[in-house]
Amino acid sequence: MKKILMASAAGIALTGAATAQEVTLGVLLGFTGPAESLAPGMADGAELAMSEVSASGNLLGGMTVNSVRADSTCIDAASATASAERLITAEGVNGIVGALCSGATIAALTNVAVPNGMVMISPSATSPALSTLEDNGLFFRTAPSDARQGVVMSEILMDRGFDTVAVTYTNNDYGLGLADSFAAAFEEMGGTVTLVAAHEDGRADYSAEVGALSSAGGDALVVAGYIDQGGPGIIRAALDTGAFDTFVLPDGMVGTSITDAFGTEIEGSFGQYPGTDSEGAEIYFGLAEQAGFDGTAAFSAEAYDAAALILMAMQAAGSTAPGDYAAHVMDVANAPGEPILPGELGRALELIAAGEDVDYIGATAVELIGGGESAGAYREIEVIDGAIETVNFR
Repeated sequence: MKKILMASAAGIALTGAATAQEVTLGVLLGFTGPAESLAPGMADGAELAMSEVSASGNLLGGMTVNSVRADSTCIDAASATASAERLITAEGVNGIVGALCSGATIAALTNVAVPNGMVMISPSATSPALSTLEDNGLFFRTAPSDARQGVVMSEILMDRGFDTVAVTYTNNDYGLGLADSFAAAFEEMGGTVTLVAAHEDGRADYSAEVGALSSAGGDALVVAGYIDQGGPGIIRAALDTGAFDTFVLPDGMVGTSITDAFGTEIEGSFGQYPGTDSEGAEIYFGLAEQAGFDGTAAFSAEAYDAAALILMAMQAAGSTAPGDYAAHVMDVANAPGEPILPGELGRALELIAAGEDVDYIGATAVELIGGGESAGAYREIEVIDGAIETVNFR
């Protein structure tokens, strides 16, 4: 892998002492594991931004962007750590888009990225624990914290007239963080949570877990699980026993594989995942369609924005070194500056090179708050005629 070693013709100072042609970004996602069906659309989104920047020829005097994919497996901390180490030590990446799941992100960040001074921007790790994790200013996320999702989910339930629910969550950082934030918000709004119970992924039979939830009662069951693991098992057991017929589906449970599995059996179930009805979202969906993938897939737009932010921050710093550009991520993400939408990354790089400020709106109406996480907007969905339909934005 070529290293970035000398200044560009445009006079932008790069690190090192020889000509470089290529920037490499790692795409660290759960390509296998309990959320594997979400990873392809996310990787495609990140790589669409990279391709757009490469085609523009405007990054640091004409550098192109190369992508290297690595599997975090979502919930295996050792695998996430090993994959992040490979990206940094063997592939020589200049930044990482990922990881997908919160546990994998925490492992890769604390064990590898922070000790090696590597920037990570996750499109989908939503655990509230990441808001306070010591990251040395290297970690950002384009998906909002589950502290926000818990409030939004509570509002949706209340607006739909559900004031009594049971909750099951996958027993890890993501599930526990979401379950806790939801329960607190729902009860503050006057709702009743009859039971909050963990479930383990990978079991063949969830009848015992569903039996306990059913005994506690509730008008609906919140399934804070993973779409390709325990979540569908919980739903199947609930349907087969008649325990519940309406399910609340948070972001980790929203995708076509859930309706492929259950269709009209979960008719009327509803939920939410990050998304906006902004101009940028519609533009991104069109760009994704032209590129041959579904941009409306959960967290695909957030992945595009994550890669775009890394590359614009490099331009602002005049360097591909994470230690140099990390401090510029918030600058390019927020006002003031010229608004930048999907498809305009080349123009953004031109403006930055000319010393102008940019305000990256992107595909998800990006606004980074606090230590560098999304302020948060959500797409409310419902299963109608056996398919997931968007019914509102919040």
